Amino acid sequence: MLNCKDVVVKFGGVRGLDGVSLTFERGISGLVGPNGAGKTTMLNVLSGFVSPSSGRVEFDGLDLLSMNPTGRARWGLRRTFQQEQSVDSLTVWENLLVAAENLGSRPADARQIADLVGLTELDRPVPLLSMLERRLLELGRTIMGRPRILLLDEPVAGLPEAESLMFAPLIERICEEFSLTVVLVDHDMDFVTRACSNIAVLDFGRLIAYGDCVSVLSDPAVEAAYLGVSNES
Repeated sequence: MLNCKDVVVKFGGVRGLDGVSLTFERGISGLVGPNGAGKTTMLNVLSGFVSPSSGRVEFDGLDLLSMNPTGRARWGLRRTFQQEQSVDSLTVWENLLVAAENLGSRPADARQIADLVGLTELDRPVPLLSMLERRLLELGRTIMGRPRILLLDEPVAGLPEAESLMFAPLIERICEEFSLTVVLVDHDMDFVTRACSNIAVLDFGRLIAYGDCVSVLSDPAVEAAYLGVSNES
């Protein structure tokens, strides 16, 4: 399990995360909240791009804070970003091969990943891909080399509803294939509730709710903070 204990991140005098404690079990968990709640900051802490002022981050007892971002990636913590990382000057296949080489995988592994995420036109240059195909390529690059933890930052942003909902069973298949702990951030709540078994809600850097989708989304604090519903009687 991925365990975060009393994580604090300070940006000057502002606390981006204010003593957040969370345990993500194997499976798919959502991390949601209004803009500025601390969602991406939490992903940055988990992936090593932001160092917390205090707190612990461990996976099955292993101290992840002792590793830099590259070390965490090679160990098996992978992450997508809101801005795609694919190389436009390369084809789909070449992008997958670069990811495989960087992570010590074989070309056969790249072929397996292409099949898993549904990429078929491997010789197409990236600029000719649809938004859906670009999202699939980004996901494929990220899961190269059998990861242990997968962090997804707005994986369906920019996709129409039908395509975004298609992503949920795909992530479920990937999670099952690699026995992953997945943490995803997205504003599309239909997608989040379809994909995730549990949801954590942040507001102003604090954890205000964590549990199964139904109970969390009916929590008065969540309705007030995230859904914009007043909890006053």
